[in-house]
Amino acid sequence: QVQLVESGGGLVQAGGSLRLSCAASGRTIVSYAMGWFRQAPGKEREFVAATTYTGRYYADFVKGRFTASRDSAKNTVYLQMNSLKPEDTAVYYCAQARGPYHDLQDYRFWGQGTQVTVSS
Repeated sequence: QVQLVESGGGLVQAGGSLRLSCAASGRTIVSYAMGWFRQAPGKEREFVAATTYTGRYYADFVKGRFTASRDSAKNTVYLQMNSLKPEDTAVYYCAQARGPYHDLQDYRFWGQGTQVTVSS
């Protein structure tokens, strides 16, 4: 049973930074793509970033501001978020894919989410 637990969300002013963490248990993250998604009120869930053993992937709206990383020894992935904007306000979810590649259709295991609120 895969469990993903996000932490690090909170309230921050525009221009500030937060680092989200996602601790995985039940299955190593080494061989699997790990993604970050977000869902704002009244909107659909959208892709934010992902890491695989071959690279990193980002949505256009976070390029240059967010950095996804992983620490295999800790079985944890991170999302460093800088230059935050009010439109980044959302619940952020960590997800693990069934396989090693980043495929938006392949994320099967999800955390409970952590709230990020950016004030103007």
